[in-house]
Order: sequence, then C-alpha cells, then structure tokens
Amino acid sequence: MTMRAPGLTIFAAALTFAGGAAVAQSPTEGEKLHSVVEKYWDELEELNPIFATFNGNNRYNDRFTIGISPEQVAKSLALEKKYLAEVERIDAGKLSAQDRLTQAIFRRVRAVAIEGFEFPSQLLPISQFGGAPQFLAQMGAGTGLQPFHTTQDYDNWLKRISGFPLWVDQAIVNMRVGLAEGVVQPRVLIEKVLPQLDALIVEDPKQSVYHKPVEKFPQGVPQSEHARLTAAYEKMISAQVIPAYRKLRDYVRDEYLPKARTTIAATSLPNGQRWYAYLVRQQTTTDLTPAQIHDIGLAEVARLRGEMQKVMKEVGYEGTLEQFFEFMRTDPRFYFQNEDDLLNGYRSLKAGVKERLPKLFAEKPGADFEIRAIEPFRARSGPGGQYQAATPDGTRPGIFYANTYDLTSRPSYAMDALYLHEAEPGHHFQISIQRELGELPRFRRFGGFTAYSEGWGLYAESLGKELGLYSDPYRYFGGLSSEMYRAIRLVVDTGMHAKGWTREQSISYMLANRPVGETVAISETERYIAIPGQALSYKIGELKIKELRARAAAQLGAGFDVREFHTHVLTGGAMPLDVLDEQIERWLATKKKT
Repeated sequence: MTMRAPGLTIFAAALTFAGGAAVAQSPTEGEKLHSVVEKYWDELEELNPIFATFNGNNRYNDRFTIGISPEQVAKSLALEKKYLAEVERIDAGKLSAQDRLTQAIFRRVRAVAIEGFEFPSQLLPISQFGGAPQFLAQMGAGTGLQPFHTTQDYDNWLKRISGFPLWVDQAIVNMRVGLAEGVVQPRVLIEKVLPQLDALIVEDPKQSVYHKPVEKFPQGVPQSEHARLTAAYEKMISAQVIPAYRKLRDYVRDEYLPKARTTIAATSLPNGQRWYAYLVRQQTTTDLTPAQIHDIGLAEVARLRGEMQKVMKEVGYEGTLEQFFEFMRTDPRFYFQNEDDLLNGYRSLKAGVKERLPKLFAEKPGADFEIRAIEPFRARSGPGGQYQAATPDGTRPGIFYANTYDLTSRPSYAMDALYLHEAEPGHHFQISIQRELGELPRFRRFGGFTAYSEGWGLYAESLGKELGLYSDPYRYFGGLSSEMYRAIRLVVDTGMHAKGWTREQSISYMLANRPVGETVAISETERYIAIPGQALSYKIGELKIKELRARAAAQLGAGFDVREFHTHVLTGGAMPLDVLDEQIERWLATKKKT
C-alpha cells in the first residue's frame, strides 16, 4: 500500500503564484486539522506495526514492537497527549461541518485513550479470549492478515516473529508486577489459557501452525527459495517460537496460576470501581451507569421472552418456555453432523443474502470475504463467530470465522442471525464501506467505536425478515435467541462486575433465558469476565440505531427511505452514539426543508 506524506498536500495547497513567483500562504484551519490527524496516524502505525499491517499498510511488516513494555506504554501515552494538544489549538469556528465532526471525534478519542492509561491493563497481558500468543499463531499460519505472497513477505515474518520471545519475557515481568500489585487475572480464565498454550507447543516443527506457510508456497516465491525458507522456518519454530510458548506456559502453570485470584469482578481489582465505570463509558460511548444498563437489560430480557413465547405457540409446542428451550437445544433436526455441512450452510446464506441487499442498501462495499472455521487451537474458548476485516484495496479479503467446535452447541436455526451480524450486512459490510471512504482521514476509516460497530451488527440481525430470512419460525426464534443473548449480556456483565454476581449465576441466567448448551454459556460468561464492559456495547448500540430509524420514519412519513437512512448511518464511518444522533438530526433537518 503506497502511503503519501500528508504534509505535501498541505504544502502544495499553501502556495499561490504571483507574477510567476510562488508566494506562501498560511494554511487554513481545515488544512491544519488534516495535517494533524494524518501525522497522528502515521506515527500511530509506525509505533504499532502489527496494527499497520491489519490496516493494509505493509511498510512495517517485518517489525514487532512490545506494546506492553513500560517504554512503549510511555510512548503511546505521549503520542495521545501530543496530538490532543495540537487538535485543541485548531479553531472549530473556522472549520467546515465535516471537519468539525472530524475534530470532535478525534479530540474525544484522544481524551478517552489518555484516561485509559490510568488503568494498568498491560499487567494483564493474556487471557483465554485473546492476546499475542493466540493472535500471532493466527498470523503465522499464513492465512490471516500477515501477507505471504513473495519471498520478501516470508523474510518479513522471520524478522517479525523474532520479537515474540522478547514479548514473552516482558509479559512474565508484567505478570510478576501484577501479582505484587494485585492486578491479576481470575484463576478460572488462566485455567483456560493453559490448554491454548499447550496446543501450540509441539516437538516436531512440521506439526506447528507456524509451519503452514512453507507447506505450500505461492507463485510469488521462486522454487530456488523453497529449501532456504523451509529450513529457516523450521529453525525459527524450533529455536524461537516453541521455546517461547513453553517458557510462557511453564510460568503461567507453575507461578501465575497458583496465585491467580478467585474473584471474577473487574471491581475486585485495585481502583476497580473506576476502572469498570471507565470501560462502560468507553465501550458504550454513553454516560449510562452499570445500574442503568442492568435495568435496561432486565427489561429487554422480559420483552424478548414474550416474543419467544409467541413463536412457541406458533409452532404448536405445548409446555413451558424452559421446556421449549430444552427441545431447541436437543432435537437432532437442528444440528449438523460435520463441519463441512455447517460451513456450506453459511456459504449458501452468502449467495442468498447478497442478491437481496439492494432492497435495503444503496451502498455496498467493494471488498469480498471468505468463510472459514475458527482454528482448532482457539475454537474451544472462542466465540460462535468472528470477523477479520479486509484491506481497503481488496488484496486481503475479509474473513468470517465460524466456530465448528462442539457441533451440538451450533444449531442451524442460529445461523441466519450470526451470518447477518458477522458478514452481510453486518461487520464485513459496515467495516468495508468505512475503510473504503477515501475522502475521510485514516483515523476515521480505520478506527472504531464498539457501540457503533457492534450495535450495527446487532441491528443487521434485526433486518432478517426484511431480507427474506427468518421465514421459518424456528429460524426467527434463532434471531430472537441471538438478540436475547445480547440483552442477557447487559444483565450478566453488570451483574458480575458491579453487583456481585458469581460465574455460576451468570451461567444459570443464560441457560434459563436462551436455548444454549453449557459449552456456550460457560465460554460466554468467561468472555465477559475477560473483557469487562465490551459485551454491553451491542445492545446499547442497536437500541440507538433502532431509535434513530423510528425517529426518522416518524418525522419523514411517506418520505422516509430506509436505503437513504442506512446510507447516512454508514457513510460517516464509526462514531460515538451521541455524534451519530447529531448526524441523523442534521440529515432530517435538511430533508424536512426540501
């Protein structure tokens, strides 16, 4: 990806010609703003080279920085403070409407990021839900975001992965500091980390996921390089990767696990009350308190139980809702016999949904996506589905990962909602459109707000009937079950982190209100323990988008066009929910004048 220096554009725009001589003019406030936000992004990607690769910027594909080191944390904080100060010196009164929006979002993100440095998340470098050990294995397998097309790509990875042993050393230092300061992961999570690490420790380098890139070379790597690279990769695996995983596993098993905390709440950590309140604000982009969110969740659970009972009556089931859940959990008609059948079911959905999207959307992304199974080493503790974004130029497609572990917990009636959320018109659709908005500054194209993006994903699920899905009442029940899943999150996340709920209470509440097996209930509960507050963003964001659609339909009446509404929600990129509200209000004001 060719990157240009933003300062060149600003410099060129600041020149005029008088009598054949160039005369410099002071840049406008808009030009200053563009320079600030683009310089920030350049420095951010250089400081975080894997993040740059994720965005499709391949300049730093051979680099690995240890983001959890004290030096890197200090550099990151300094970067945020520097650019917050610079953007605040720009006069908002002299900016266009779009530039004022850019300034407001940029300022807000920097301020929230700076506040986050008050809380030592770097002392919690691993969990069962994610972290460098799992993420690097995905990259090193050769099918993820790290390019493996040319000889240079293969050499880049050899250089990059050499930083992993150093990361492991720093992670162990950080965890020891965390033990001393009481910033420690719950034991129940660390017990799930150990099998993930064990799965990546092999005696034969040919059995490692890191060996896969040299098992089938692309055309861009000449035959003359195959032997050299194969030998280099096997040496890298044996001498660097496996010893690092073994060192981390041994430390976690022998020293960290015995001292891991028995509590699960984020509020049990030092300064935990403020930490969790911060995470709630950050993830929802609202000022809602945990108590308010808990109450919203209880109301949504009650509403959705009522909708589920209507479906139960429609299919003629006689019994309680809990008995209906058990029927949906156990009847063989709802479950696949093998992984391929499940994946092919999603591929059929892709073909059907794609042709119906123009009914609701005037915009569509250029990037495509693939459907794959979640890798075995992380499937047991992984979510039901997950999306990895495409590059804006389409050279790396998006990936919709479907979890095929324990097929008895992956019902067919849940597929429509999961596909709509993760793929189209959910994450792939929204994120790809955002990344392809070339006129926006990069921090708006590649940045994100969880409440917006996950809110959009859940809202996308609600479009199922309009897109011709959910025609089968069991499939519609699957959509309700998926929405219930997000409503339950409001209750159990705040319950565990703010109201003293136990892990077992969360699991029981989930089983009582949704037709899922214990495998899913446990993995989801432990996800909320691992990443407090994140699960709140889905339902809060969806409720806001639904509120805005209802408001627009009420105000515009016969003039309301859902395709136009979706365009205005999607083509500004991700933003805080209150800013999205203001965006739609401006559109409505303009529409009512015409």
